[in-house]
Amino acid sequence: MSFKIDRGLFKYDFVDHHAILCVPVDADVKEIRKRYLKIARRLHPDSNSTESAAQKQLGNELLSKLVNPAYEKLCGDRTRTEYTLILSQIGKRLIQESTSVTLNTDLAKQLANASNLDHFYRSAIAKIGETQYDSLEQALQVIAQVSELNLVYLMRSAGKASAPPPPAQPKVNSGTHQSNTAKNIPPPAPPKEDSIVEQYIRRAQSLIDKNQFAQAKVELQDALKLEPKNSRCHSLIAMVYLKQNQLKMAKIHFDNALKLDPNDETALQWKPKIDRAIGQQPSDQKVTSSANNGDKQPDKSGSGGLFGGLFGGKKK
Repeated sequence: MSFKIDRGLFKYDFVDHHAILCVPVDADVKEIRKRYLKIARRLHPDSNSTESAAQKQLGNELLSKLVNPAYEKLCGDRTRTEYTLILSQIGKRLIQESTSVTLNTDLAKQLANASNLDHFYRSAIAKIGETQYDSLEQALQVIAQVSELNLVYLMRSAGKASAPPPPAQPKVNSGTHQSNTAKNIPPPAPPKEDSIVEQYIRRAQSLIDKNQFAQAKVELQDALKLEPKNSRCHSLIAMVYLKQNQLKMAKIHFDNALKLDPNDETALQWKPKIDRAIGQQPSDQKVTSSANNGDKQPDKSGSGGLFGGLFGGKKK
């Protein structure tokens, strides 16, 4: 059985673990654990002696491939914190793309216009949770329905959070001096916290400095899911591909970086070198033929050949 879901938050290349467990997006660990245990008892093959072998297998697959990973993600302190930050960022992104958001279920459309957002949302989630895994064949459709509710709730919650507060009424002193507010002098802006994408970039840069390129690539791929038009992310992941000698992928991301920021110094420095290197690189057919004929093998040391030439023969 394919576990692909393309509605709700899943449509944005995001695994909606809250929808899999059918809990609100702000559920605490205690509520998540209670819900998980109820689902696990329903799906575990040892708990359903009356069902057929096919039903037991399907239930076990849902448990191992969807439910268990969702529980692990939402109950780990670090993973849950990161996941919550990503949810918040996705809510802000959805507001910007609200005109392209499509809702398929009547329940999600009703939530989009509900006057009592929190009550309607939590009541709907609780109601669906009562029968979520009663029909295992329909489980993915139910998860998609819950994910649409999560999408709408995140959009509306982020919209309320980003709404500007009403302007404060200026207070005028009775004396000859007026307060700063009365003189229309704005208060100092609070310091901005790093966005989730900036945190990903910072971690990726640290991993690159340690030559841990595979982990750095994962961080940057997650960042690009949130901000596909972030030139810095494209430039950094291009460097990761370059370090891994994947020149074509590096070229693609350097091209993207320059489209978004024509003054990106890293892309301006390395893209011409990659273009020349790709132009000089033999085709796969020639390389295979050369190897089969016993010619000189390509240098895999990392300090010679095409990769070594790009980086001046120095190990990084």
